[in-house]
Amino acid sequence: MLELSPKQIRILENLAKHGFAIVAFPLYASAAGVRKGNCAALLTPIPNGGMRLLGDPCWLVNGNLSVRICKYNVEWFVWKKQEVQATPDRLGEVAEFRSELEDLLAAKA
Repeated sequence: MLELSPKQIRILENLAKHGFAIVAFPLYASAAGVRKGNCAALLTPIPNGGMRLLGDPCWLVNGNLSVRICKYNVEWFVWKKQEVQATPDRLGEVAEFRSELEDLLAAKA
């Protein structure tokens, strides 16, 4: 179970005010999940009371966190055996998601 300080809870509340949904990904019970549109990321508490990205933000594949791979010189977002091509538009959305998320995490709560 994820234990959060009041400061970390305020950070998540601020993310929610900016359109991020706070979600649980059962395989990652020690992290907080956030999603916006088709993008998602895991956040983990840090000792100073803040939150940081755990790994890279990704595109959701069938509602699940994916990994990005390159197969036959084409990039894909993959979850189990399901694949979604990592098109320039999707990669752009993930980059915008990451940028907005990092900016909000860096802001004072």
